[in-house]
Amino acid sequence: MKILITGGTGFVGSHLIRRLVSQDYECVVLTRNVSGARRRLGTAGCRFVQWDTRSPIPEEAFEGVDGAVNLVGESLASRRWSPEQKKRIFNSRIEPTRHLVEGLNEHAPQCKVLVSASAIGYYPVNLPDRLTEDSEPGDGFLPDICRQWEEEAGHLNPRSRVVILRFGVVLGRDGGVIAKLLPVFKMGLGGPVSDGSQIMSWVHLEDVVGVITRALTDDAMFGVYNTVAPEPVSNREFSKSLGHALGRPAVVAAPAFMLRTALGEMSTVVLDSQTIAGDKLLEAGYEFLYPDIDKAMHEIASR
Repeated sequence: MKILITGGTGFVGSHLIRRLVSQDYECVVLTRNVSGARRRLGTAGCRFVQWDTRSPIPEEAFEGVDGAVNLVGESLASRRWSPEQKKRIFNSRIEPTRHLVEGLNEHAPQCKVLVSASAIGYYPVNLPDRLTEDSEPGDGFLPDICRQWEEEAGHLNPRSRVVILRFGVVLGRDGGVIAKLLPVFKMGLGGPVSDGSQIMSWVHLEDVVGVITRALTDDAMFGVYNTVAPEPVSNREFSKSLGHALGRPAVVAAPAFMLRTALGEMSTVVLDSQTIAGDKLLEAGYEFLYPDIDKAMHEIASR
């Protein structure tokens, strides 16, 4: 298959492309910086197309594509959420997804499937309930982004499958939350955030890549899937597991008020609690490589 990919140089995208290339897929990578993308990803199995995400995608990118993966979007943790930064986060997802879908509809009638990222930020927070794909969206900045992001992907022509993956907290050594936590935990200064009772719905990077790859080829997969491991954990359990895998204590708690002062509104990402069910993926037959947090942390620490 020939797969068109946005966000291919990011944390998830770069790992996905390496997996796809190893399985003899051909990848068409949309990127602002072609030379930088080549350095990061290599050239084997990849074609790079220059694209400013504020503009329509060049028609040449759609030639012969069988599927598309949409991972576009600025990191939520790149900087403090000022009004300007919130606008950048929003625009980096909604407008590029609109351009992608419009391009697929106009130039790639042969495209069979679009796999598009979303996030569990779609759901309400701090509820006792176990939330499924059928649960109502929450209110506020993150739910609004996710809802509109998904709506844009849903405008693809009805001849093609659309698979929306609502990612939990993605765990992998060289990016995301783990990359920020490792230096602290290696110094023995890690520990739970606040009282550590908030629930984290997480997923290992290798399983994210596995689910995307499965969604590209499994014609039975369509609609929304919560991409989270089967066993959510409390922040206290998460911290203990990472400390144990690294052979370090994990008892230095970070008070909530310090995080709110340092991070502002962004602190809600680590202070809020969500118990998200991933049953739909299991029912689709996906077998998680890392179903429990200790196995995931052991893999991360061993690398």
